[in-house]
Amino acid sequence: MGEPGYRAAHVSEIAAPTGAEAGRAAWHAVRRAFAIGSFGVNAYVASAAGDVFVSEHDEIDTKHEELFFVACGRATFTVAGGTVDAPAGTFVYVRDPALVRGALAEEAGTTLLAIGGEPGRAYEVSLWEQEYDRDA
Repeated sequence: MGEPGYRAAHVSEIAAPTGAEAGRAAWHAVRRAFAIGSFGVNAYVASAAGDVFVSEHDEIDTKHEELFFVACGRATFTVAGGTVDAPAGTFVYVRDPALVRGALAEEAGTTLLAIGGEPGRAYEVSLWEQEYDRDA
């Protein structure tokens, strides 16, 4: 995966949890794979059109901003009731933690990168990811 001081990996080389739910894109634990401590980052790969990348949610409790990048394929985001068509190469940035957001794959193989954190605060691993780490 790399030399001291850097690493590289294809998304297919980053483990996805077993027992993924039908209709959900496979989650690849990028932060965990690289032992990143300064920000949260994960990748999702859809096996079919209609797979859920991001369940509708807000970030009021965490105060996180989120940046999503569609690396390949096409996704549809909903943010604050609006719809964003997101072909490959599209960034969707949600600054306001109170806005409800979600995303679906429009094509099989669509790959989404999600990055988040609270402005002005050192990164802490999210509770849902801590629970995954305990179960892994």
